[in-house]
Amino acid sequence: MAAQMMKREWLEVPTPSYVIEEGLLRRNLEILHDIENDTGAHVLLAQKCFSMYSFYPLIGRYLSGTTASGLYEARLGHEEMGKENHVFSPAYKQEDFPELVRICDHIVFNSFAQWRTFGPQARQAGVSCGLRINPECSTQEHAIYDPCAEGSRLGVRLRDFDETQLAGLEGLHFHTLCEQGADALAVTLKAVEEKFGKYLKQMKWLNFGGGHHITKPGYDIALLKQCIRRMQQEYGLDIYIEPGEAVALNAGFLVATVLDIQADNGIAILDTSAACHMPDVIEMPYRPPVVGAGEPGEFACTYTFAGPTCLAGDTIGTYSFQEPLSVGSRVVFGDMAIYTMVKNNTFNGMPLPDIVAVHENHDWEVVRHFDYEDFKMRL
Repeated sequence: MAAQMMKREWLEVPTPSYVIEEGLLRRNLEILHDIENDTGAHVLLAQKCFSMYSFYPLIGRYLSGTTASGLYEARLGHEEMGKENHVFSPAYKQEDFPELVRICDHIVFNSFAQWRTFGPQARQAGVSCGLRINPECSTQEHAIYDPCAEGSRLGVRLRDFDETQLAGLEGLHFHTLCEQGADALAVTLKAVEEKFGKYLKQMKWLNFGGGHHITKPGYDIALLKQCIRRMQQEYGLDIYIEPGEAVALNAGFLVATVLDIQADNGIAILDTSAACHMPDVIEMPYRPPVVGAGEPGEFACTYTFAGPTCLAGDTIGTYSFQEPLSVGSRVVFGDMAIYTMVKNNTFNGMPLPDIVAVHENHDWEVVRHFDYEDFKMRL
């Protein structure tokens, strides 16, 4: 992003702000909509990644609906998009289930025990029920994000699969990918067929889960479509796919301001925090791109960006610039729509960033402003 210049709206919005650009979001949605149109698969927004519901009317014009990880996300999808509404949870609560069966079209269970407990209630309500499987096929290196890692609690392994309890189940679901290409999906599908293929023809649908980097440049969309069509033709299945990152990939930014510069050690303290506002920077770990910046030492002026919290490790990364920064300079982090708003926190009483929408005519609006009461009410 070194060559990208500051846009007017980035210089005008309050900081810190998550800034989501409608035009970039629409570009992703058009790619996903083409997959729906061309294959007949159902593409769903995984709300765990991106839940900026002011854009749900737009997203709903391109995708089939939403998928949720629990009651609150399911309510959000039902209320704000109102299309297909799917939910999966490792375990459901008795008190949540009556509302879930009222607002969800599909409910996926994580175990046969959960299916026995809640399945009759879901079926009576007319919900299509599925079971999450674990094909035990790891295609990634991040153990914390690998549902196929040893000891995973997510999905039923073949050795625990009880074929005597399939009556009433209409689908199988797997989710094993994380920021990966269609090649990893093809490998995973092979494992699914080898282990669970004999059950697929008993089902109405198969859900490929999420983690598909469909809108990333270079993604093999043709191979994805081939995978979808093969499962449709071989087993007569309806196919669902649940991208989160692909919906909002590279559509958002986090705009911050320099509060202080420690010239002796090359640190610039910002009004945004890795720990509070972009947790994946620490958890993944991950170094986000910065508009106008290069690698450390690439340009004349190098800075390590840090947050204003008391956490010693609240650092974002090291970047270089052609011109020196000063107090009041704007810093714009890229790829900040995904896993930011949904994961941020108010540690140290840090204010949450405003949420800003930039429309395609370049007008912008603050969709949500947070203040002291938003911090206090959580405690």
